[in-house]
Amino acid sequence: MIGRVLSKTRAVWVRASGRLPGLDAGASIHYSVDVTQESCRQIAIERGAIIARHAWLNALGPADEPVLMIRRGAAIGRNNVISAKNRIEIGADVVTAPQVLIMDHGHAFEDINVPILRQGVNAGGTIVIEPGCWIGFGAVIVSNKGELRIGRNSVVGANAVVTSSVPEYSVVVGSPARVVRQYSPETERWERVSALAEAESRKA
Repeated sequence: MIGRVLSKTRAVWVRASGRLPGLDAGASIHYSVDVTQESCRQIAIERGAIIARHAWLNALGPADEPVLMIRRGAAIGRNNVISAKNRIEIGADVVTAPQVLIMDHGHAFEDINVPILRQGVNAGGTIVIEPGCWIGFGAVIVSNKGELRIGRNSVVGANAVVTSSVPEYSVVVGSPARVVRQYSPETERWERVSALAEAESRKA
């Protein structure tokens, strides 16, 4: 009860102070959430979105527009770290479990004469997680270049490391993540990838 009151109070304050004008009045952000941005307009959180306790939302760079967008009804789990430099879009009704890391850049390390701490970040890429996805516990999603897109209603398994795009209606696991199941419109079931490959070979 106290936590709920503190969360509502903080949300009202960050909107009124102009620190987070992109926070919709219908969104819920826990009072313990850490928000870091170089411009107050770099993070947008839409109506119905929920940000759970101890998450860190980080926006880098000079942009004076949203680079981190959390769409309506998305639920960001406890202790998530989401760091955006170019563009991260988390689609409507996406759910992330605790301890998820999502970054559209990485640390630069190319210059061996300079400590990595002082080299800043690389150019990075962009990340789009389409509506309806489930991101499992401890998953890592990182784009160091180009666009990384996770197709709608896909599942990223626990502790998976995703560094390239995922087709829609897929289940990915492992490090690096690989597709192990996909939804088949023909059978209207989630099929093992090997079974789908066999079905395609029979058609050929």
